[in-house]
Amino acid sequence: MQHLLRRKIITVVISLFFCLAGKAQHVELNLPDHDSKRYHFGINLGLNRSFFKFSHHPQFLDSFSVDGINAIESINSTGINLAWLVNLNFNEHWDLRTYPLNLTFSEKAFEYSLKRFDPISGESPLTIKKVQSITLSLPLLLKFSSDRIGNMKVFTTFGGRFDYDLASNSNKKNAEELIKLRPYDYSIEGGIGFHIYFPYFVLSPELRVNWGLNNLHDRNAALRFSNNVDAINARMISFSLTVE
Repeated sequence: MQHLLRRKIITVVISLFFCLAGKAQHVELNLPDHDSKRYHFGINLGLNRSFFKFSHHPQFLDSFSVDGINAIESINSTGINLAWLVNLNFNEHWDLRTYPLNLTFSEKAFEYSLKRFDPISGESPLTIKKVQSITLSLPLLLKFSSDRIGNMKVFTTFGGRFDYDLASNSNKKNAEELIKLRPYDYSIEGGIGFHIYFPYFVLSPELRVNWGLNNLHDRNAALRFSNNVDAINARMISFSLTVE
């Protein structure tokens, strides 16, 4: 499902670009000197769709008799991104960009199908355990841009990112009902977007995909909702608008 959604969004974005580019062949150029400037600054606002990619621990095979857990699923959730952009221009086609102030608000969750559950403690046959995150990120991305076509230009980005979760629950005590996650993560990400040149600013819609590489799970064999899960990695798809 995630793969089909990404393909559909990318197809729409590319089709929209070529449609608008065809109409922009003979228009007057806005901000003709914008791309020759050494530095660009901007503000970024976006929406993200995040989830966990995880693996079951071997103990999960015994969960029917030990913990009564029939199945575990990761649930998608929607969040927002707020960032400040700094762009270093190398030449007409290559840039290096980072977001020194980048906050991501998200909420991921696991859904447990329980064979045995305790209604008094809020459990049900389908019990959801949520993990809220406020992540401070530092991405470093290399950007390649096409030639400018009228007042539009397509670009791709690729690079890495370091994350620190300000709301991490790894140090919480007496958290038997929580899945504890480590605060640090590092990831790779890539994106595609296009610049739209207006008379006074440049608007840049971008679709980006992020793959977390670090195992976030701080597994505790004594906790019911944690011991059946092994490695947990973060995944995120985001759509953002940047004003430069």
